[in-house]
Amino acid sequence: MPAQIRLHRWDEIALEKVTEMISRKIVSGEREMLAQIYLKRGALVPMHAHESEQMTYILQGALRFLISGEEITVREGEVLHIPARTPHQAEALEDTLELDVFSPIRSEWVDAAGEDNP
Repeated sequence: MPAQIRLHRWDEIALEKVTEMISRKIVSGEREMLAQIYLKRGALVPMHAHESEQMTYILQGALRFLISGEEITVREGEVLHIPARTPHQAEALEDTLELDVFSPIRSEWVDAAGEDNP
């Protein structure tokens, strides 16, 4: 394969423990990032915003988001689009596995791997 093409296998990527309740695996390109996020029921991702546009696809479970004062529950098979610089928080209503796509990449996640960065 050419140097710019890379094949990633989730089962070969180390699981990064963010908190006792949240873990993740990350695949990053130059301009976009894919993150597999595991949240235990009751996990809370505190209110935050970032320069990245975000797509959250729930594979299993459910998350309740608070965005602009509105609660939005996202369940298995659903995708939530969060525009760049939009403050949001999330709470896991069940044990949840989700995929997040970020563009541009969340450089603070890559630069500070292992630190608590929502």
